[in-house]
This record gives sequence, C-alpha cells and structure tokens, in this order.
Amino acid sequence: MAINTPTPHISAQRGDFAKTVLMPGDPLRAKFIAENFLENPRLVNNVRGIQGYTGTYKGVPVSVMASGMGMPSIGIYSYELFSAYDVENIIRVGSAGAMQSSIKIRDIVIGMGACTNSNYAIQYGLSGTFAPIASYKILEACVNTAKEMGVSYHVGNLLSSDTFYSDDNSSDWGKMGVMAVEMESAALYMNASRLGKNALAICTISDHLITKEETTSDERQSSFTEMMILALETAIKL
Repeated sequence: MAINTPTPHISAQRGDFAKTVLMPGDPLRAKFIAENFLENPRLVNNVRGIQGYTGTYKGVPVSVMASGMGMPSIGIYSYELFSAYDVENIIRVGSAGAMQSSIKIRDIVIGMGACTNSNYAIQYGLSGTFAPIASYKILEACVNTAKEMGVSYHVGNLLSSDTFYSDDNSSDWGKMGVMAVEMESAALYMNASRLGKNALAICTISDHLITKEETTSDERQSSFTEMMILALETAIKL
C-alpha cells in the first residue's frame, strides 16, 4: 500500500531518513544515540514523542528513531519507514530477558529468528505458520563486526511476546533453545519480508528470567553502548 509523506505517524519529508535506521524502543535511547554517536544529528520526527534523527556516523548517513513498545507499535513505524521513506535496512537495538543460563546480563543477543505468540501474521492469509527471520545480509555483517569488536554475543532465536505480564510459562520456550524474550522483532521481520526490505534485531540482555538479575531503566536507556556501537558499525557496512 502506497503511503504519502508525511505519514500519519511520522512528520518527516521523503529524503529525511537514511537508508539504514536504528530503532530502539525508547525515544530517549534514540536521543542518546543521536547526541552521543551521530555527527550533526537533526531531529526529523517527534510525533507523539517518537524521536527520529538523521546524521552521519564515520561519514555515512544513518538515522535513528524509536519504535515504541510492542509489535503493533514497531509494526506501524517500520512499515511507514520502509514504504514511504525508502528505508532499506532497519536494525532494532533493544533490550531482552535471557532464557538460557549460558547467557549473562549485558551480553548481546543477535536475533537470527523471532518466534512469537502474536497473531501478527494472520493478516497475510497464509495456510501455515510463517517463520520470521532476520535478513542474512545484515546478520552476516553484524556477526563479523561483533567478532572484530570482541564483544560477547549469541546468535539464535528470540521470542517476541505480546505480553510483558503473562500467565504463559516462558520456560516452555527456553527448553526449545530460545535465547531471550522481547516484544518487537517478529513484527519487524515480517514487515521486512513482506516489503522486500532488510531487518535485524540486536538486543542487550537487561534482565534474566532464570537468575532474576536485572538492570535499571536508566541503565537500559544510556549504558548499553556496546550494542549501539555494534549496530552503527554494522550500519555503515550495508
């Protein structure tokens, strides 16, 4: 579906976004990335406080804009970026809860796939179950960059959940090897698949479902810099 600019949720004009956009859930994390890592960032969207900036990183144009929380929210923003603003690549930079004892607080998880308990895929009218996966182009670039940086990372399945407070038993997903739970990646991957674009989720472990360790909201907003740099270094390779 063709969308005119500005869109219902983004006030920017066509050309205001770079071809690669980093998407944290938190608008303040978007602001932090823009102010601390981008050269000459300019605010291109602030509808509903969902801050979007475009600048350069090591001379390469890069944008960053918040997605909000949950699949309906990132579903809207990523669809509009892909469809109306000629964005080719979206890299989610978020937080996640570890579901494996081998994964530690502040480790980085790269989402090769995104299981989900959402009905987001029902809109496509498929006769089976769609498996949302990352774009290999970005996944390969990110893994190679992580190796170069020497960061502690894991690659595998995420669980994108529609609920934060839930009666579901998350350990059932963990026993299938799912690494961590978050709330956005599956919808992002489905939008990218449907529209012929590229997407990847890079998450920092902010809390642990097994050990019960957790980070604070301030730490999640501004201290996950290793993930931010990994995403930016990946972005300039695309």
